[in-house]
Amino acid sequence: MSSRAAGTVSASAKGEARASVTVDPALRSKAEKIRKQLDELHPDPPIPLDHESPFQLLCAVVLSAQTTDKAVNQITPELFSAAPNPSAMASLEVTRIQELIRNIGLYRNKAKFLSELSKKLVEDHNGEVPDTRKDLEALPGVGTKTASVILSQVHGIPSFPVDTHIHRLACRWGLSTGTTVKQVENDLKIIFPESEWNSLHLQIIYYGREHGQAHQKPPGKGGPPWPGPICSWAGLDNPPMTTPAKKRREKEEKKKGADGSTSKRARRKLL
Repeated sequence: MSSRAAGTVSASAKGEARASVTVDPALRSKAEKIRKQLDELHPDPPIPLDHESPFQLLCAVVLSAQTTDKAVNQITPELFSAAPNPSAMASLEVTRIQELIRNIGLYRNKAKFLSELSKKLVEDHNGEVPDTRKDLEALPGVGTKTASVILSQVHGIPSFPVDTHIHRLACRWGLSTGTTVKQVENDLKIIFPESEWNSLHLQIIYYGREHGQAHQKPPGKGGPPWPGPICSWAGLDNPPMTTPAKKRREKEEKKKGADGSTSKRARRKLL
């Protein structure tokens, strides 16, 4: 079990990763060992979202926000049967799209996004999915992660999409201290070779599904040793928090411990 601090890897969330950011040689060695092990565990990872075209993958990724891939795959057959391409999707009423995707979270907003991005694809891109981050992120409902998925998996352009599994494991393994998708993506781009980005993000997702669940308590906070063939040796005892809210909570807990303050519940037990 590694007790090594996460270090100061995180780059600014503004812009892309910069080669000038220094990464400790020991961290690069650790990352290379992780990469090789992921290659052995998941040598040819498929895209987890079912689709038959770049447009359908784009829609599926938009639908996957705060929703499991399994849930998305359950609704897209009927959706793509009714609207297999941008023209067909753009012609559907938003209320009809809502009916087709209502079994996933945020379906009203997502239905609006699918309608609007389809119209924009038809009007501005001749029905084709664009191959630049600027054009992709100009589409309704498309953010950093979605754009990165399309660039990497549709156009073969090196990118490192970051989902919750990747964010959690990057911090657990000590490869990032980032609290945003852009920070973590920048860190991983610095650490791993560009030629591996497109496959690595899928490999980490599949590993995370098996071994990187959110409910696991860190060993340094009374939890058992990290499970999994990589976490067992690469996981930090006390990994950095992955969201601003968790970081604030951790800071408050440390402050309470430092000034000797006691919770109301604990005080009641003492009385």
